[in-house]
Amino acid sequence: MKRRIITALLLAVVLTITAVLAGCGKGDSEKTKVRIGEVTRSLFYAPQYVAVEKGYFTEEGLDVKLTTTPGGDKTMTALLSNVIDVALVGSETSIYVYQQGTDDPVINFAQLTQTDGTFLVAREADSAFDWNTLKGKTFLGQRKGGMPQMAGEFALKKLGIDPQADLELIQNVDFANIPAAFASGTGDYVQLFEPTASIFEKEGKGHVVASFGTESGHLPYTVFMAKQSYIKKNEKTIQSFTNAVHKAQLWVKDNSAEAIADVVLPYFENVDRDILISSIDRYKQQGSFATDPIVDESEWNNLLDVITTAGELEKRTEHDVLVDTSFAEKSIK
Repeated sequence: MKRRIITALLLAVVLTITAVLAGCGKGDSEKTKVRIGEVTRSLFYAPQYVAVEKGYFTEEGLDVKLTTTPGGDKTMTALLSNVIDVALVGSETSIYVYQQGTDDPVINFAQLTQTDGTFLVAREADSAFDWNTLKGKTFLGQRKGGMPQMAGEFALKKLGIDPQADLELIQNVDFANIPAAFASGTGDYVQLFEPTASIFEKEGKGHVVASFGTESGHLPYTVFMAKQSYIKKNEKTIQSFTNAVHKAQLWVKDNSAEAIADVVLPYFENVDRDILISSIDRYKQQGSFATDPIVDESEWNNLLDVITTAGELEKRTEHDVLVDTSFAEKSIK
Protein backbone atom coordinates (compact mmCIF):
# COMPACT_ATOMS: atom_id res chain seq x y z
CA MET A 1 0.00 0.00 0.00
CA LYS A 2 2.80 2.39 0.99
CA ARG A 3 4.64 1.64 -2.26
CA ARG A 4 1.48 2.34 -4.32
CA ILE A 5 1.00 5.68 -2.52
CA ILE A 6 4.61 6.74 -3.21
CA THR A 7 4.26 5.65 -6.84
CA ALA A 8 1.03 7.62 -7.17
CA LEU A 9 2.65 10.70 -5.63
CA LEU A 10 5.64 10.44 -7.95
CA LEU A 11 3.31 10.06 -10.93
CA ALA A 12 1.38 13.13 -9.83
CA VAL A 13 4.60 15.15 -9.57
CA VAL A 14 5.73 14.01 -13.02
CA LEU A 15 2.36 14.88 -14.54
CA THR A 16 2.40 18.30 -12.87
CA ILE A 17 5.91 19.09 -14.13
CA THR A 18 4.98 17.89 -17.62
CA ALA A 19 1.88 20.08 -17.62
CA VAL A 20 3.89 23.11 -16.49
CA LEU A 21 6.55 22.54 -19.14
CA ALA A 22 3.89 22.04 -21.80
CA GLY A 23 2.22 25.25 -20.72
CA CYS A 24 5.51 27.16 -20.91
CA GLY A 25 6.23 25.79 -24.34
CA LYS A 26 2.81 26.78 -25.53
CA GLY A 27 3.25 30.32 -24.22
CA ASP A 28 6.63 30.73 -25.94
CA SER A 29 5.30 29.38 -29.23
CA GLU A 30 2.44 31.85 -29.17
CA LYS A 31 4.81 34.81 -29.13
CA THR A 32 5.33 36.38 -32.54
CA LYS A 33 8.93 36.25 -33.71
CA VAL A 34 10.36 39.49 -35.11
CA ARG A 35 13.87 39.73 -36.54
CA ILE A 36 15.47 43.17 -36.10
CA GLY A 37 18.56 44.31 -37.96
CA GLU A 38 20.34 47.33 -36.43
CA VAL A 39 22.72 49.27 -38.65
CA THR A 40 25.38 49.30 -35.92
CA ARG A 41 25.75 48.60 -32.20
CA SER A 42 25.56 52.03 -30.59
CA LEU A 43 24.60 53.75 -27.33
CA PHE A 44 22.66 56.03 -29.65
CA TYR A 45 20.11 53.19 -29.73
CA ALA A 46 19.83 52.83 -25.95
CA PRO A 47 15.98 52.85 -25.96
CA GLN A 48 15.97 49.77 -28.20
CA TYR A 49 18.12 47.80 -25.75
CA VAL A 50 15.94 49.03 -22.90
CA ALA A 51 12.87 47.69 -24.72
CA VAL A 52 14.52 44.26 -24.86
CA GLU A 53 16.01 44.19 -21.37
CA LYS A 54 12.99 45.63 -19.55
CA GLY A 55 10.77 43.05 -21.26
CA TYR A 56 8.60 45.52 -23.15
CA PHE A 57 8.67 43.46 -26.36
CA THR A 58 7.78 40.35 -24.36
CA GLU A 59 4.88 42.17 -22.68
CA GLU A 60 3.55 42.93 -26.15
CA GLY A 61 3.68 39.25 -27.13
CA LEU A 62 6.81 39.51 -29.24
CA ASP A 63 9.93 37.37 -29.35
CA VAL A 64 12.57 39.62 -30.90
CA LYS A 65 15.91 38.57 -32.29
CA LEU A 66 18.38 41.43 -32.62
CA THR A 67 21.22 41.26 -35.13
CA THR A 68 23.78 43.91 -36.04
CA THR A 69 23.98 44.36 -39.81
CA PRO A 70 26.89 46.81 -40.21
CA GLY A 71 26.20 49.63 -42.65
CA GLY A 72 23.04 51.06 -44.18
CA ASP A 73 23.48 49.15 -47.43
CA LYS A 74 23.83 45.79 -45.68
CA THR A 75 20.88 46.50 -43.39
CA MET A 76 18.63 47.43 -46.28
CA THR A 77 19.77 44.41 -48.31
CA ALA A 78 18.89 42.17 -45.37
CA LEU A 79 15.44 43.77 -45.15
CA LEU A 80 14.69 43.57 -48.86
CA SER A 81 15.80 39.94 -49.02
CA ASN A 82 13.65 38.99 -45.98
CA VAL A 83 16.62 38.07 -43.80
CA ILE A 84 15.19 40.50 -41.22
CA ASP A 85 11.64 41.78 -40.69
CA VAL A 86 12.37 45.22 -39.26
CA ALA A 87 15.37 47.45 -39.86
CA LEU A 88 16.75 50.12 -37.52
CA VAL A 89 18.57 52.45 -39.88
CA GLY A 90 18.58 55.99 -41.20
CA SER A 91 15.46 57.09 -43.10
CA GLU A 92 17.57 58.12 -46.09
CA THR A 93 17.97 54.44 -46.99
CA SER A 94 14.21 54.07 -47.53
CA ILE A 95 14.32 57.08 -49.84
CA TYR A 96 17.19 55.62 -51.88
CA VAL A 97 15.31 52.33 -52.32
CA TYR A 98 12.14 54.16 -53.37
CA GLN A 99 13.96 56.29 -55.92
CA GLN A 100 15.53 53.23 -57.50
CA GLY A 101 12.01 52.03 -58.26
CA THR A 102 10.09 49.42 -56.28
CA ASP A 103 6.59 47.99 -55.99
CA ASP A 104 7.16 47.28 -52.31
CA PRO A 105 8.59 50.42 -50.68
CA VAL A 106 10.14 50.47 -47.23
CA ILE A 107 7.94 52.33 -44.76
CA ASN A 108 9.17 54.27 -41.71
CA PHE A 109 6.82 53.54 -38.79
CA ALA A 110 8.63 54.28 -35.49
CA GLN A 111 11.37 56.80 -34.82
CA LEU A 112 14.10 56.04 -32.26
CA THR A 113 16.55 58.95 -32.54
CA GLN A 114 15.79 62.51 -33.61
CA THR A 115 19.18 64.20 -34.00
CA ASP A 116 22.55 63.44 -35.51
CA GLY A 117 24.50 61.30 -33.07
CA THR A 118 28.01 62.43 -33.91
CA PHE A 119 30.39 64.81 -32.15
CA LEU A 120 33.29 66.88 -33.42
CA VAL A 121 36.49 65.60 -31.82
CA ALA A 122 39.74 67.59 -31.89
CA ARG A 123 43.22 66.46 -30.98
CA GLU A 124 43.45 69.10 -28.25
CA ALA A 125 40.85 70.38 -25.79
CA ASP A 126 39.43 73.78 -26.74
CA SER A 127 36.97 75.37 -24.30
CA ALA A 128 36.64 78.42 -26.56
CA PHE A 129 36.14 76.43 -29.77
CA ASP A 130 34.74 78.28 -32.77
CA TRP A 131 33.54 76.40 -35.84
CA ASN A 132 35.61 78.68 -38.08
CA THR A 133 38.68 77.05 -36.56
CA LEU A 134 37.98 74.16 -38.93
CA LYS A 135 38.81 76.21 -42.02
CA GLY A 136 42.03 75.04 -43.63
CA LYS A 137 42.17 71.94 -41.45
CA THR A 138 42.00 68.24 -42.34
CA PHE A 139 38.63 66.77 -41.41
CA LEU A 140 38.15 62.99 -41.17
CA GLY A 141 34.48 62.57 -41.98
CA GLN A 142 32.01 59.77 -42.58
CA ARG A 143 31.04 57.88 -45.75
CA LYS A 144 29.74 60.03 -48.62
CA GLY A 145 25.96 59.68 -48.94
CA GLY A 146 25.55 58.33 -45.42
CA MET A 147 23.46 60.20 -42.88
CA PRO A 148 26.34 61.13 -40.53
CA GLN A 149 28.30 62.76 -43.34
CA MET A 150 25.28 64.49 -44.90
CA ALA A 151 24.03 65.86 -41.57
CA GLY A 152 27.56 66.91 -40.69
CA GLU A 153 28.04 68.80 -43.94
CA PHE A 154 24.56 70.33 -43.59
CA ALA A 155 25.51 71.66 -40.15
CA LEU A 156 28.81 73.04 -41.42
CA LYS A 157 27.11 74.88 -44.29
CA LYS A 158 24.60 76.42 -41.85
CA LEU A 159 27.61 77.69 -39.93
CA GLY A 160 29.13 79.27 -43.03
CA ILE A 161 31.67 76.57 -43.77
CA ASP A 162 31.92 74.94 -47.20
CA PRO A 163 33.18 71.39 -46.52
CA GLN A 164 34.50 70.97 -50.05
CA ALA A 165 36.28 74.33 -50.31
CA ASP A 166 37.21 75.24 -46.72
CA LEU A 167 38.42 71.84 -45.49
CA GLU A 168 40.67 69.06 -46.59
CA LEU A 169 37.91 66.47 -46.42
CA ILE A 170 38.68 62.76 -46.05
CA GLN A 171 35.75 60.43 -46.80
CA ASN A 172 37.37 57.22 -48.05
CA VAL A 173 37.85 55.49 -44.68
CA ASP A 174 35.41 52.71 -43.76
CA PHE A 175 33.08 53.51 -40.86
CA ALA A 176 34.61 50.88 -38.57
CA ASN A 177 38.15 52.15 -39.23
CA ILE A 178 37.58 55.89 -38.71
CA PRO A 179 38.50 55.93 -34.98
CA ALA A 180 41.70 53.96 -35.58
CA ALA A 181 42.66 56.24 -38.48
CA PHE A 182 42.31 59.33 -36.30
CA ALA A 183 44.17 57.70 -33.41
CA SER A 184 47.04 56.86 -35.75
CA GLY A 185 47.40 60.50 -36.85
CA THR A 186 45.01 61.02 -39.77
CA GLY A 187 43.18 64.35 -39.67
CA ASP A 188 43.04 67.33 -37.33
CA TYR A 189 39.37 66.75 -36.51
CA VAL A 190 37.10 63.72 -36.70
CA GLN A 191 33.36 63.04 -36.56
CA LEU A 192 32.61 60.29 -34.00
CA PHE A 193 29.65 58.59 -32.31
CA GLU A 194 29.50 57.70 -28.64
CA PRO A 195 30.91 55.88 -26.77
CA THR A 196 33.99 56.22 -28.99
CA ALA A 197 34.14 59.97 -28.42
CA SER A 198 34.14 59.55 -24.63
CA ILE A 199 36.68 56.70 -24.83
CA PHE A 200 39.01 58.94 -26.84
CA GLU A 201 38.70 61.65 -24.19
CA LYS A 202 39.47 59.21 -21.38
CA GLU A 203 42.49 57.82 -23.25
CA GLY A 204 43.74 61.29 -24.25
CA LYS A 205 43.37 60.59 -27.98
CA GLY A 206 40.95 63.45 -28.60
CA HIS A 207 38.48 65.89 -27.07
CA VAL A 208 34.85 66.64 -27.88
CA VAL A 209 34.58 70.31 -28.83
CA ALA A 210 31.12 70.48 -30.46
CA SER A 211 28.02 68.48 -31.40
CA PHE A 212 26.68 67.95 -34.90
CA GLY A 213 23.39 66.82 -33.38
CA THR A 214 22.85 70.21 -31.80
CA GLU A 215 23.65 72.08 -35.01
CA SER A 216 21.74 70.01 -37.61
CA GLY A 217 18.31 70.11 -35.93
CA HIS A 218 15.67 67.41 -35.55
CA LEU A 219 15.77 64.59 -38.09
CA PRO A 220 14.33 61.07 -38.41
CA TYR A 221 17.93 60.00 -37.97
CA THR A 222 17.36 56.39 -36.98
CA VAL A 223 13.96 54.78 -37.54
CA PHE A 224 12.37 51.35 -37.39
CA MET A 225 11.10 50.45 -40.84
CA ALA A 226 9.69 47.47 -42.71
CA LYS A 227 8.57 46.60 -46.18
CA GLN A 228 5.06 47.76 -47.00
CA SER A 229 3.98 44.20 -47.74
CA TYR A 230 5.18 43.02 -44.29
CA ILE A 231 3.34 45.82 -42.53
CA LYS A 232 0.08 45.08 -44.35
CA LYS A 233 0.27 41.41 -43.41
CA ASN A 234 1.39 42.04 -39.83
CA GLU A 235 -0.37 45.18 -38.61
CA LYS A 236 -0.93 43.77 -35.12
CA THR A 237 2.75 42.88 -34.82
CA ILE A 238 3.86 46.33 -35.97
CA GLN A 239 1.50 47.94 -33.47
CA SER A 240 2.81 45.78 -30.64
CA PHE A 241 6.37 46.53 -31.70
CA THR A 242 5.72 50.27 -31.70
CA ASN A 243 4.01 50.07 -28.30
CA ALA A 244 7.12 48.42 -26.85
CA VAL A 245 9.39 51.06 -28.37
CA HIS A 246 7.30 53.85 -26.88
CA LYS A 247 7.34 52.25 -23.42
CA ALA A 248 11.13 52.20 -23.63
CA GLN A 249 11.26 55.81 -24.82
CA LEU A 250 9.25 56.95 -21.81
CA TRP A 251 11.42 54.92 -19.44
CA VAL A 252 14.60 56.45 -20.90
CA LYS A 253 13.08 59.92 -20.65
CA ASP A 254 12.20 59.46 -16.97
CA ASN A 255 15.41 57.78 -15.81
CA SER A 256 18.98 58.90 -15.23
CA ALA A 257 21.98 58.14 -17.41
CA GLU A 258 23.24 55.90 -14.59
CA ALA A 259 20.05 53.84 -14.56
CA ILE A 260 20.02 53.53 -18.34
CA ALA A 261 23.67 52.49 -18.38
CA ASP A 262 22.98 49.67 -15.95
CA VAL A 263 20.23 48.32 -18.22
CA VAL A 264 22.19 48.47 -21.50
CA LEU A 265 25.50 47.31 -20.02
CA PRO A 266 25.16 43.73 -21.41
CA TYR A 267 25.31 45.18 -24.94
CA PHE A 268 28.59 46.99 -24.26
CA GLU A 269 30.58 44.57 -22.13
CA ASN A 270 33.93 46.03 -23.18
CA VAL A 271 32.98 49.61 -22.27
CA ASP A 272 33.49 51.00 -18.77
CA ARG A 273 30.32 51.98 -16.93
CA ASP A 274 31.51 55.58 -16.48
CA ILE A 275 31.96 55.89 -20.24
CA LEU A 276 28.45 54.55 -20.81
CA ILE A 277 27.06 57.09 -18.37
CA SER A 278 28.85 60.08 -19.91
CA SER A 279 27.85 58.99 -23.42
CA ILE A 280 24.18 58.49 -22.54
CA ASP A 281 24.14 61.78 -20.65
CA ARG A 282 25.43 63.62 -23.73
CA TYR A 283 22.65 62.15 -25.85
CA LYS A 284 20.02 62.93 -23.24
CA GLN A 285 21.24 66.50 -22.79
CA GLN A 286 20.95 67.28 -26.49
CA GLY A 287 17.63 65.45 -26.91
CA SER A 288 18.88 62.75 -29.27
CA PHE A 289 16.53 60.07 -27.95
CA ALA A 290 13.04 60.57 -29.37
CA THR A 291 10.39 60.68 -26.64
CA ASP A 292 7.72 59.31 -28.95
CA PRO A 293 7.87 57.18 -32.12
CA ILE A 294 6.18 59.68 -34.48
CA VAL A 295 8.16 60.71 -37.56
CA ASP A 296 6.61 64.12 -38.04
CA GLU A 297 6.51 66.07 -41.29
CA SER A 298 8.82 68.90 -40.19
CA GLU A 299 11.55 66.41 -39.28
CA TRP A 300 11.06 64.63 -42.58
CA ASN A 301 11.35 67.89 -44.52
CA ASN A 302 14.54 68.74 -42.65
CA LEU A 303 15.89 65.33 -43.70
CA LEU A 304 15.02 66.07 -47.33
CA ASP A 305 16.84 69.40 -47.05
CA VAL A 306 19.92 67.62 -45.66
CA ILE A 307 19.97 65.05 -48.49
CA THR A 308 19.27 67.69 -51.15
CA THR A 309 22.09 69.89 -49.86
CA ALA A 310 24.42 66.88 -50.09
CA GLY A 311 23.43 66.37 -53.74
CA GLU A 312 22.11 62.86 -53.08
CA LEU A 313 18.40 63.44 -53.74
CA GLU A 314 17.00 63.14 -57.25
CA LYS A 315 13.49 64.21 -56.25
CA ARG A 316 11.86 65.10 -52.93
CA THR A 317 9.89 62.15 -51.59
CA GLU A 318 7.05 63.51 -49.52
CA HIS A 319 6.29 62.46 -45.97
CA ASP A 320 3.08 60.53 -46.67
CA VAL A 321 4.77 58.33 -49.29
CA LEU A 322 7.27 56.58 -47.02
CA VAL A 323 6.02 57.35 -43.50
CA ASP A 324 3.13 55.73 -41.63
CA THR A 325 2.48 57.48 -38.32
CA SER A 326 -0.69 55.53 -37.46
CA PHE A 327 1.06 52.94 -35.28
CA ALA A 328 3.05 55.58 -33.41
CA GLU A 329 -0.05 57.71 -32.84
CA LYS A 330 -1.94 54.75 -31.38
CA SER A 331 0.99 53.85 -29.13
CA ILE A 332 0.95 57.21 -27.35
CA LYS A 333 -2.79 57.25 -26.66
